[in-house]
Amino acid sequence: MNTIDFEVDAEGVARVSINVPDRPMNVFVPDLVADLAEVVQRVRQQGGIRGAVITSGKRGGFVAGADLKDFVTAYDRNVTAEMARDSVLQASKILRDLETCGKPVAAAINGVALGGGYELCLACHYRVLVDDPRAVVGLPEVTVGLLPGGGGTQRLPRLIGIERALPLLLEGRHVKPAEALRIGMVDAIVPADQLYATARAWVLANPGACQPWDVKGFRVPGGAGPLAPHAMTTFGVGVAASHGRHSGNYPAPAAILSCVYEGTQLPIDAALRVEVNYFATLLSGPVARNLMRTLFVNKLAAEKGAARPAGIPPKPVCKLGVVGAGMMGSGIAHAAAVAGIEVVLIDVDLAAAEKGKARCTGLLAREVTKGRLTDVSAEEIAARVRATDAFALLDGCDLVVEAVFEQREVKADVIRKAEAVLSPSAVFASNTSTLPITGLASESARPAQFIGIHFFSPVDRMPLVEVIVGKETAPATLAHALDFVRQLRKTPIVVNDSPGFYTSRVFCAYIDEGMAMLAEGIAPALIENAAKQAGMSTGPLAVTDEVSLDLQKRVIDQAVADGLPASSLRQHAQPVIEKFNTLGRLGRKAGKGFYSYPDDSRKRLWTGLSDLYPVQVVQPSVEDVRSRLLCIQALEAARCLEEGVVTSAADADVGAVLGIGFPSWTGGTLSLIETMGLEAFVAECDRLADRHGARFRPSGWLRRRAGANDRFHPRPVQ
Repeated sequence: MNTIDFEVDAEGVARVSINVPDRPMNVFVPDLVADLAEVVQRVRQQGGIRGAVITSGKRGGFVAGADLKDFVTAYDRNVTAEMARDSVLQASKILRDLETCGKPVAAAINGVALGGGYELCLACHYRVLVDDPRAVVGLPEVTVGLLPGGGGTQRLPRLIGIERALPLLLEGRHVKPAEALRIGMVDAIVPADQLYATARAWVLANPGACQPWDVKGFRVPGGAGPLAPHAMTTFGVGVAASHGRHSGNYPAPAAILSCVYEGTQLPIDAALRVEVNYFATLLSGPVARNLMRTLFVNKLAAEKGAARPAGIPPKPVCKLGVVGAGMMGSGIAHAAAVAGIEVVLIDVDLAAAEKGKARCTGLLAREVTKGRLTDVSAEEIAARVRATDAFALLDGCDLVVEAVFEQREVKADVIRKAEAVLSPSAVFASNTSTLPITGLASESARPAQFIGIHFFSPVDRMPLVEVIVGKETAPATLAHALDFVRQLRKTPIVVNDSPGFYTSRVFCAYIDEGMAMLAEGIAPALIENAAKQAGMSTGPLAVTDEVSLDLQKRVIDQAVADGLPASSLRQHAQPVIEKFNTLGRLGRKAGKGFYSYPDDSRKRLWTGLSDLYPVQVVQPSVEDVRSRLLCIQALEAARCLEEGVVTSAADADVGAVLGIGFPSWTGGTLSLIETMGLEAFVAECDRLADRHGARFRPSGWLRRRAGANDRFHPRPVQ
């Protein structure tokens, strides 16, 4: 056994210490499954063993669950539900053998126990958890489009009742020790130095232990089935609420509800087979593949530096300059200060800079109110931000990020003033979302050390950072920019220079299509609701209000002034943008835009929209509106890949989901195309082009890829 250390002490208690080699955290790899099967048989059959304690050889962690890299390729390898079921049944049977081995088994949980790790704990007869807030337990499979396949949907409801278990299964929430004890997910919490001894003492004191659901006459706490007192609220209302929340895009929540409902009315062995069947269906489908590949495998790779140039020593930022203390600049300053970086926050005058710092302290105060920070910690973080109007204080900064207005002249002035005092090794970054980095770098005396670092608003909540490489950006500059993003614990994607880069191009395609539909006479509520049903985080009209219509006008005006081609001028949305600027309806900040923002109630679509753009008598279907909004973004992403703006499908998908709220069930823009099938996607775009204009017409490059079924993501090794 190379994943488990096994020893039996003088009193016959087997210590089963999981220690998967070459992994910072234990995960269920095939070798661990095989070794666990061997351990179960030894505990069952060896006469001198009175019981066992399962623990971990990793400091601070028990078992984090399955290795998603083993699961993520199932759909692409054409693994059928039957094939998936057969493979999962093996692991499920091992856990069942463990709990029916005839000897007491306790779990000494020394840290994180999630997914399959917590399912292993559930198969033990007793669970003791270390009293450490970093130690969490839970079943987060729903977040990757799956349900627990090792008994979690059946043992947890039998342990704590359906009413308590279902929210944990449907939300995938991580539960800290005190709550886990209160609701019965664990039997005890103890200090770290008492953990193993407590579990061992229980084993010796309970020689006849067995699971409650293996005792004759067992009933699920609180009842199960259609006659249970909670049945209408947990299942009747739950199904409707799940569909309303997810619009049927995510199959896992519905599968969890059905699995729990069916399984808890059956004996445990039959129930476990029900669970495996549901799990296998989800694993062999595209949504789980999409979620796992983009939000876990590729996201983690980006955070670990997949795009970082090799051979360049790390260079952390110790002192950061931020020029522009508005919402974006103050957000960047706050994120850096939280990461332990000293910040110089500059604006046109001291009052404006102090106002920016006040936003930082406001964010920290909110964290104190929520119990996430102490007053002392908040004060220490705030003290790292120095508000000033003096560019001279940028001396000694390792990196400067400008976050001023999207106007070339303003940015050029900032570049000159900052570089006048920066050290020769310092990097200058622009937070621009649209202006080409190469053009801005022409204002720099050292373009090799110039780069784009595009944050998303609000910075404290948005995880993505788009790093833009100009024509003269040096590899070392890119490496150091990625080091900075990692310091902030955010997720980077790397793109090449282009008007609008990647995320802004895809985002503008989305909001522009919404405005084009409005101008055509499609009902505004239909546009917004179809977007939400598709899984977009916000409708195109609402999100345009958030970013403001005067900004959209400035972006177009700058593109015109720069002599950019017609494709960059957003011509089908430009008349709407111009009209709303003329009306002064600039969005939420003005209190009016596509929506009205009453002081005494929630925002609502402006009733005057129908006067400006009369609604057609015959309206398109929700499906047609959904298709337009999703396909136009995916098509723009494909164009970005074709043009070399984005160079990997992984970055394109991660950027779309984390940066602009593209539906996560799709896996991202390019994953959507693959999920539809390239030929089917091209055919749908041709249909939309015939009806709505040439912007939907696929390029020859995309047609050729479709004809050859040349996918964007690498095919897994069979």
